[in-house]
Parts: sequence; structure tokens; C-alpha cells
Amino acid sequence: MRVVSGILKGRKLIDNTFAHIRPTADIVKQSIFNKLANEVVDARVLDLFAGTGALGIEAFSRGASDVVFVDKDSRSIKLIIDNLKNLKIENEVKVLKASYEDALKKLKGQKFDLILVDPPYQSGVYKHAISLICEYDLLSDKGIIVVEQDKKLDFKFEEFEVIDEKIYGIKKVVYLIKRN
Repeated sequence: MRVVSGILKGRKLIDNTFAHIRPTADIVKQSIFNKLANEVVDARVLDLFAGTGALGIEAFSRGASDVVFVDKDSRSIKLIIDNLKNLKIENEVKVLKASYEDALKKLKGQKFDLILVDPPYQSGVYKHAISLICEYDLLSDKGIIVVEQDKKLDFKFEEFEVIDEKIYGIKKVVYLIKRN
């Protein structure tokens, strides 16, 4: 696992040794951020279900102005913090140890330009997480939500418009914007 582009390009992330974390493969991460290249610069980013922190770190490396990492698992939080310290950016981002529900409620009133939603595939929290993002009005008007899920899972996100979907092996990445 490494940072694939930006100011931290090529820097290695600490290997994940926990079975509960399924990090996004570098090739998928690169594809996501290449697609979002212009939207990431100066963006406020929320990395929900952050795991290793790899997605939020990639956003930071590519010019995001503010990144908030959220995870409820102590092992994930330690791994995120260790990765941030290793990259010497721990003082430039925020880390919240909280459930997604508590974190989203706490962040109410803030706006994010990019929200990364990558929970455990079989967790069943996709629709609820997306509905809370909508309820708390966390997405900026031109913001994008990127949902990473098992390709067999099919959700209808009524509040948002799907602008793209890509399949990579067993996973599907869905890009959402606010409906007009």
C-alpha cells in the first residue's frame, strides 16, 4: 500500500494486519482520484469508515485543504494515526474515533466537497450512512460522494444522482451528486 500521486507520491503506508480492514487497492485508489483530480484540489474531504486512512491520505496528497478521518474501531484509529505520523501530516488533518452515526451528527453544519464512504461490504449501513449525510446536509452543493461496495450489492440512492459507476473485480465504485 502506497500513496499513488501528489506531494506524498510513492510513500508507503503501514501494512494492515487486521482482518476487519479491507484497504482499497492502489490501482482502484488511483482510478478514483484520477477521475476526481480537479475536485480534490482545495476540497474539504470526509473519509468515513477510514480503515487505514489510505483514501483520505491520497486526497490530502492530491491537494485537499482539509481531511477528516472517521472510524469507530480503536485498531483502525491507531493505524490511521500511525500512518499520519509516518507521513508527518498528523497535525494537518483531523481524526475522529466514533461510529459513523455519531461522527455525522457531530459534523452537522459543516460542508464537505468529497465524502468517501467505504464501510465493510456486508455491514448493511450504506443506505443509512447516505441518508444521514443527506439529513445533516453535509455535502456541498457541487460535492461528490464516492461509495465503494461489493459489485453484487445494488442500492438506490434516492437523494442523489449516480454520475458514474466502475467495477473493479469484486468491487463497484459509485459516484453520487446532489439531485437538482
